[in-house]
Order: sequence, then C-alpha cells, then structure tokens
Amino acid sequence: MKEPIGMTAPDRTCQPDVPELPRRIRWSAATAAFQIEGARAADGRGRSVWDQWVETPDKVIDGSTAEPGPDSYHRWPEDVALAAGLGLDRYRFSISWTRVQPDGTGGANSAGLDYYSRLVDGLLEAGVTPFPTLYHWDLPVPVHEAGGWCSRDTAARFADYTALVVDRLGDRVKNWYTINEPAMTTLQGYAVGALAPGEFLLFDALPTAHHQLLAHGLASTVLRSAGAEAVGVANNHTHVRALRDDDADRAALEAYDILHNRIFADPILTGAYPDLAAFGYEMPVRDGDLELIGARPDFYAVNFYNPTTVTAPTGADNPIPFDIVPTPGAPVTGFGEEWPIVPEALTGLLLDFTERYPGLPPLIVSENGASFPEPARAGFVDDTDRISFLDGHIRAVARAIDGGADVEEYTVWSLLDNFEWADGFTQRFGLVHVDFDTAERTPKASYDWYRRVIDGNRR
Repeated sequence: MKEPIGMTAPDRTCQPDVPELPRRIRWSAATAAFQIEGARAADGRGRSVWDQWVETPDKVIDGSTAEPGPDSYHRWPEDVALAAGLGLDRYRFSISWTRVQPDGTGGANSAGLDYYSRLVDGLLEAGVTPFPTLYHWDLPVPVHEAGGWCSRDTAARFADYTALVVDRLGDRVKNWYTINEPAMTTLQGYAVGALAPGEFLLFDALPTAHHQLLAHGLASTVLRSAGAEAVGVANNHTHVRALRDDDADRAALEAYDILHNRIFADPILTGAYPDLAAFGYEMPVRDGDLELIGARPDFYAVNFYNPTTVTAPTGADNPIPFDIVPTPGAPVTGFGEEWPIVPEALTGLLLDFTERYPGLPPLIVSENGASFPEPARAGFVDDTDRISFLDGHIRAVARAIDGGADVEEYTVWSLLDNFEWADGFTQRFGLVHVDFDTAERTPKASYDWYRRVIDGNRR
C-alpha cells in the first residue's frame, strides 16, 4: 500500500489516545456494492431501483451516477489490501442482487458470482473474514415493477436469490447479514420517497417492513440449512429523545420509537409487533410468519449514526404524530443538523436494547461513521474531525459494555469514500480518500488511527 502523497505521516501527538475497551471485541469496516463497485453494465449485471434513481433528473444532488466511483469491481485487490492493512477481523461488503440474478428471478449470473468468489478468496488469503450483506438496497427493477417490497412475493424471490449465493460461496463464507436497514427502505424509500424507489405511501408503506423481515426469516433458513454459523439482520436504529419533558413530547417520542426502532426489532427479538392501533394499521401477518421472523438470530446488528430529537406535531391536520427537530447544543457532521454528533446516545441505545429485550443475542455495531467536508483531490487528508467522532463512539461502546451490553463487534462506515445515495459524491465517509475521477485511493489520518485502535485492543 502506498504512502500518503506529498506529506509525512500524521502527527500522532495531536490525535486522542487510543480508546481501550473493557474486553476483546472484533473490529470491522464496511462498504456496499452500489456505492463502490461501479461497472454498472459489466458481465451481465441487471438494473436496480438505484440505477433508475440516478438516471432521473434532480434525484441526486450533484447529478452523479455512481460511475466510476471507487471502481471496486475492477480494483477489489486494493480494497483487500486496505482491509488487511488495518488489521481488520472482518470486512463487511454487500453482494449485488442484480449482479448475481439480473432480473431478480431465474438462474445465477456466473460472472457476477465469480467476482464475489474472487473477493472472498482474496480476503481469506489476506487473513480477513468475509462478512457479506445479501441486500443493501439494490432491488432488481423487474421485482420492483412486480410490487417490490409492497409485495409478499418479493420475500420469496429474495430467498431464491439467497440460495444462489450460498450455493456458490457457502463453502467459504460462514457469517452473513441478510437485509441492511429495512427501516430506511420502509421510511425513506416507501413512506416519504427520499430514497429509491421513491414511493410516497406514508403509513401505507408499513407492509414493506413486514415483507423485508419475512425475507430475512426465509433467507436465514436457507443460510442455516447450508451450514452458516452466524446469521442476522443489520438495522438502522436511533436513540429517540423528546425536545420537552411533557406528555405531548413523550407521546411523540413513543410514536417515533415504534416506527423507527420497534417495528423492526420487536418481531425479531420478541416474535411480535408492537401495538400499531394508534397508527390505524395492522401488519399483514400470516400463520407462521412470526415464527420465521422471530427465530433467534446469532447476533443483532445496529447501524448507528445519530440520535433523533422529536416534539409534538404542529398543525391540527398533521397525519404524522411527531416533528423531528434539531438536537439542542449538538455539533453536526457534513450533513448539518440532520446528523447531530452525540456519542452518549450510542451508549444509551445499546443499554436500552439490553434492558428492553431480555435474552438479547450478542450485539454488533454494524455501521458507525461520519462525513465531513474534504477535498475532491488530496495527497493526504488529516481528518481529525472523523477521528474525534470515531473515538467518541468507540468510547461510548466501552461504556455500554461496562453497563452490561454484550457488544462483540464494532464496524466503521466506511472503508472508502463512496457514492452516498441521493447525496452522490458530495459526502465522504471513508477512512480512505477516493479520487472519484481516477479511483485513486489514499489512506487518511483516520485510517492510521483506526489501525492503532485495533492493534492496541489486541494486546
């Protein structure tokens, strides 16, 4: 791996001391296929709802299309070297449904599976455990046109796709994430249309939550029957806070907690949905669904970025029972007030889960990171703001462990700067800087710092 261009190594005296955790955990970093692979038309890959999104005017803030981006489809050996250079225990990457099964039905695209097979072999040879995610938002267009996650049939299609993947990779891959962030697909993709597929269904989006969880349950069965050792879902969760200490804001907190957290966690961890009567809705559950969904996972994974502060809604005819407002006094990331920086909220979330769900399986922090303004081209990025963010949140994990949370793994989002969905290439999360014109990779100061964290917590 090349040294940073044009600069000496970072001055470690300006960096915080390496945080020490109370016990040994695993360390990881993550990426997702659509965000890093590029090569959208290579080797028979099909079209996903995100291909449609980026081709629609004004859907992506900078008009970018994820091409070539980091171009990991061709440059994956560099990514393996970066993962190994950090000393990662595991590398979390995602498998593109459309690269494996271009139309979302039928047989496998062998060229697509060949790519992931090479990546898996490369990671194993480098001493890094592959930890793939089967679905990170790239729904095949034909499946979307047949109803997408509004349709129960999509869960069955997903199980078929899972079987194709595990048939090829299951001899070497034993740890799997099924679905990434079903909450964001439901809330942002189907309820308010902020992400692909861009539906605006409000509470009529709730069936998409059930169908994604059902897909998780069906896929888990397929994976375990093929010899998987660890299977779970990775969901986006937030620590919900009330702006004011009054009954109206506490009711808003309860409503938002149900919609963002409990609809997605309760069925997996308790075998039942929370009471949705206040929303005038009942999930389309059939006999046997909750048994599939509630089969005990081997871990429960939490993607965490920020808390959410809510207050009672304004306007008598507002159909939404809360307003999301800035978190008072909190610094923010490159996303502004939408992403407040409050590390103690991660401690609170992990402890709340531990208390709320007796017998909770081991927890994994499956994504945690932040974007900040950085140059498009750089020989070296001294990203002290990212180091501060990660340091605070790793220390928050340590406090949660001290408080009784069984956290077994921590994952940085992201290994690389990448295509940030509707924000295109305007937000950079990476430990490694990527020039999006040339795909050249340059480790940032945070890469060196995270390597020292990992090394320091193995002694």
